[in-house]
Amino acid sequence: MIQAVKAWQGAAAVLALSLAGSAWAAEDSSAAARDLARQTAAFAHGEPVAVIWRNVSSLDGATVAQVRSSFESAWQDAGVRTAANAASTLRITLSENPAEYLLVGEAQGSDDHRVWMTFWKRTGAPKIAVSGVSLDKKLLWEQDAPILDVAFVSGGMLVLSPSSVSFLDRASGQWQLRQTAPIAASRPLPRDPRGRLRAMGSAFQAMLPGIACTGATAPSLTVECRPSDQPWTLESGARWLLLANYAADANYFDGRIVTQTGTPKTVPPFYSAAAVVEQGRASWLLATVENGTQIYDASFALAGSVPNWGSDLAGADAPCSARPQILATRPGDGTAGDAVQAFAVAARSAAPLGAPALFAGAITALWPNGATAAIVVARDPSTSKYSAYLVTVTCGS
Repeated sequence: MIQAVKAWQGAAAVLALSLAGSAWAAEDSSAAARDLARQTAAFAHGEPVAVIWRNVSSLDGATVAQVRSSFESAWQDAGVRTAANAASTLRITLSENPAEYLLVGEAQGSDDHRVWMTFWKRTGAPKIAVSGVSLDKKLLWEQDAPILDVAFVSGGMLVLSPSSVSFLDRASGQWQLRQTAPIAASRPLPRDPRGRLRAMGSAFQAMLPGIACTGATAPSLTVECRPSDQPWTLESGARWLLLANYAADANYFDGRIVTQTGTPKTVPPFYSAAAVVEQGRASWLLATVENGTQIYDASFALAGSVPNWGSDLAGADAPCSARPQILATRPGDGTAGDAVQAFAVAARSAAPLGAPALFAGAITALWPNGATAAIVVARDPSTSKYSAYLVTVTCGS
């Protein structure tokens, strides 16, 4: 389990991260290596640099050796010296996505942290064997006010809005609103705020930008809120957790995280996160603010990317696949209706599982709900109402 929130207080400050990658694909692996060498040579400032190589791609040893040789030759031509005990370090990672092989250089100096990326097109992609998976969509509740999240508690269901928490039960066979408690905000919320509910029994926690609330539904609904910058707990399926600091004046996480082992890390700002497991270790997919969905290995080193996903991800652990599933929205503005698609991810490649779940309007929230489901909120453009759905991963033929 994640250690107490005290571990967060020792996390490092946000690093200044700059991305200066190629605007086009290199002709081949050697050209990509030379391009990365050209980009990173200026970082040395005439001083020696320690270089650490890591291959998390499916490329064979001979190809990796060729890439390394091309890089080292270009650096030598640029007058850059290497030394194992140098003050500055460049970590070079070879990774891949379904369309490209990637060379990522991460430089750590005395006062800055920079990342560069080059790539070249791949001729084929690894195949992922998957079994039948489908998504079951069930309407839970709709209302005029925005719905940020929904959680099931003893005897009913909670609905979180920017200014209130509501308790519903099914005494008559359908969800009925029973009580609503206001959320007192000490500061204005940002535009399009996000919120998260976590419940256990009749007790619950609600997180909004700059606000932390605790409450209970028995014997009646009660909520107490206070200003807070404590990190949010992000879950993926039934086993994986992160602590992530929310940017209170925005609608994303600022990149400061604490892993499941209590280790503080810094990653680019991101909207959502989900975990996959390969060779017994969890990798995390982050829907970043500027660079789409990126894959990070168990130590949170950049290991690849997934193209053409939206900004909302959720993890699931349905037993119908040999690996966890990722639920992802598709990119777009939602004017033609949004969708959620299930994927299997292996070797930094994603394969769709079954047909997507379609929605009438823009998806405004996607949060995991237990091991095999997620809460999806969409706004219907014809009624302007917000509708909350339970989307469950089910096994099929």
